[in-house]
Amino acid sequence: MSDSDNALNHAEAYALAVGLLARREHSARELASKLTGRGVASEVSAEVLERLAADRLQSDERFAEAYLRQRSQKGYGPQRIAAELRERGIDDLLVAAALRQAEEEGEVDWFALAAAAYRKKFGSDRPADIRERAKRQRFMLYRGFSHEQIAEMMGKQ
Repeated sequence: MSDSDNALNHAEAYALAVGLLARREHSARELASKLTGRGVASEVSAEVLERLAADRLQSDERFAEAYLRQRSQKGYGPQRIAAELRERGIDDLLVAAALRQAEEEGEVDWFALAAAAYRKKFGSDRPADIRERAKRQRFMLYRGFSHEQIAEMMGKQ
């Protein structure tokens, strides 16, 4: 393969990545996976990711903030969102910073979000028995809310 072929592949890979980022934010890991899946060599993919980060077109921090906002609006709790971010290649420090920032800026009230998700799923009826209460708690844990958030929300019921 000549240098011009490699440059063309690099340019095509860069254009492909920019096109993907134009649709939505992606983590570096997601982009690398998508580029590799479309036949881009891993070395070229790594170079493209470095260039995108240098050009400020790709940012894991920005991705984490956008992902957190989107998932919390769909009724998911902080534990589930954090796990999903880690699956997408976001490191623990960045996950913690995004969660902390969202809380400090008042973007997310996890207790209110837990109550809204609960009401959407179960309405305002009290659980009929201990089994139903346990079922509802499992659902809320699955959605990613902490025991503290669930206990406070169910205690108000």
